[in-house]
Amino acid sequence: MSDILIIGGGIIGMLTARELSLAGMKVTIVERGEAGHESSWAGGGIISPLYPWRYSAPVSALAKWGQAFYPELIEEINSETGQDAELIQNGLLMLDNEQDEALAWAKKWQSNLQLIDSKDIYELEPELSQALLMDKKAIWMPEVRQVRNPRLVKATKKYLLKQGVSFLEQTEVTGFLKKANKVAGITSTAGDIAADKVLIAGGAWSSNLLNNIGINTTVEPVKGQMILFKTEPGKIKRITLSQDRYVIPRRDGRVLVGSTLEHTGFDKTITADAREELMQEAYRIIPSLKEAEIEHHWAGLRPGSVNGIPYICPVRDIEGLYLNAGHYRNGVVLGPASARLAADLILKRPPLFEAAVYGLE
Repeated sequence: MSDILIIGGGIIGMLTARELSLAGMKVTIVERGEAGHESSWAGGGIISPLYPWRYSAPVSALAKWGQAFYPELIEEINSETGQDAELIQNGLLMLDNEQDEALAWAKKWQSNLQLIDSKDIYELEPELSQALLMDKKAIWMPEVRQVRNPRLVKATKKYLLKQGVSFLEQTEVTGFLKKANKVAGITSTAGDIAADKVLIAGGAWSSNLLNNIGINTTVEPVKGQMILFKTEPGKIKRITLSQDRYVIPRRDGRVLVGSTLEHTGFDKTITADAREELMQEAYRIIPSLKEAEIEHHWAGLRPGSVNGIPYICPVRDIEGLYLNAGHYRNGVVLGPASARLAADLILKRPPLFEAAVYGLE
């Protein structure tokens, strides 16, 4: 029998499994589909919130810790698996007029953020549209990294398997086993599975499980559609953000452009309108993408939450049941710190962060 069952095999569930396994717990991840193939696979992999000053302190605190920890995490996983998740520090250019807010946030959080003029902007990213900025300034965060998130989740799964973590995939959790007010495991399409503790890390699907036991949360699916261009390696150099649309160049020349924000329930259908809108946004920011082939168009469901603050907490009235969900657009950057805090709570260690701000209402 496992010490703990983790419901959800995305980056949040897997990083929490890593923390608990390193602490000596026997962990099983139960995943309704294939581990890592929902929001964790679909996103962009920027290791920073977009427009970080728009978020509250609880999000910034998790993000800052995660950003500092990522090189160590990737090195650990790579050394154990030989799989490269492509952690790249190529910085983030933001072309929106939010300089005052950005500077105030950077001062508070001691973040390396600079205002640069058009000459420096085009030296950093020559492919930017010449009409985009003219004489305006841009926000430049040179230390921002990205990771190729599909490769990250594949490598992390391989790492966890080597560490003895079990995966039960294509298995949907339907409810919880309880003894009095204490969790005793789960009910699932694979049958009943016993465990002393259970963590819900099911992303956008987490609320369904909680609602079934009378616990209301605001985690809801928010669809994001993205497109992928194929260009020459090194042609586009920087992550660029403009009017809530981003361009992310990968090492092999692929370029992600996204993403939409759609409240359409659990529908992941891609649409021609979204493809056209993303194409036009891509051309507005990087005109040379008009010459590039569009290789792929897909959608994922983010786990939306109030102000983007995740729930990382025990579930009230049910001993041994925990929650780590609701990271909205920031699962990759918030994942390491969220996993550490969840493990602290489960293992009864002094928490890394002030835990109350991540609790259920």
